[in-house]
Amino acid sequence: MKRIITLQDITCVGKCALTVALPVISSFGIEACPLPTALLSTHTAFKSFKIFDLHNNMQEIIPELKNQGFSFDGIYSAYLGSKEQIQTVCDFIDDFKTDNTLVLVDPVMGDNGKLYSGFDIEFPKEMQKLCKKADIIVPNVTEASFLLNKGGKLFYSNLDGLMLQMQRLCDLGPKICVLTGVELNKKVGSAIYDKTTGEFYCYLKEKIDRTFHGTGDLFASVLFSALIKGFSNKKALQIAVEFTYRAMKATVENKDASWYGVDFETVLPQLISLSTEIT
Repeated sequence: MKRIITLQDITCVGKCALTVALPVISSFGIEACPLPTALLSTHTAFKSFKIFDLHNNMQEIIPELKNQGFSFDGIYSAYLGSKEQIQTVCDFIDDFKTDNTLVLVDPVMGDNGKLYSGFDIEFPKEMQKLCKKADIIVPNVTEASFLLNKGGKLFYSNLDGLMLQMQRLCDLGPKICVLTGVELNKKVGSAIYDKTTGEFYCYLKEKIDRTFHGTGDLFASVLFSALIKGFSNKKALQIAVEFTYRAMKATVENKDASWYGVDFETVLPQLISLSTEIT
């Protein structure tokens, strides 16, 4: 059985991060191993929340994993609460990555043109170091702009312009760049670029005029699981976009849906069937 270890936060209530990643990874028939970076009462869109940094705990857990000889087919990094955690994850990759390990970094830093609270302008520079160690990075358009030192806005007007920006992101070090939150022709979706093969593919859906929380975590978890299972770049992207879109639609259609996350649980049984529906 394939095994993914994912380094990101866990929220008690909020439908994001590890509470999304673990069921998605398991649904693909992959062993899911969490290494929490922080514990939150709720995610940060709530009016108040408590957060506990688990960096010291990580530093005690990692040597145990190494001493017991564990290996991983996939290393999946997402929300990191400090520059110190970034260095710890870089070291983790150095210690655990083999020729058979795929590394995905979701450089969670911001959205809607701004960095999240608690992150200063120096944070993206540190995140560039982690992206250099990744095989795949999955920024949204805001995070991509900060990685490219563009201050929150990523400019493109067509597919050629979009591919150029993704090529620049790959210049940071990763083999593959996946960009989320892409908007073109009144549609929204994601694009993937592989600098080794030159493959570029964009997959868009009709835009749903509503704000959703946790969709980036959901998308990255589906995408990485599909890639670990051996799906092509194109098909993995299609599966991830389609499943995230179905979760968003299910949320819109449910009048009792929570505001703080998408109803991915409702459509989770459809996840594996998507791999045969999409050609």
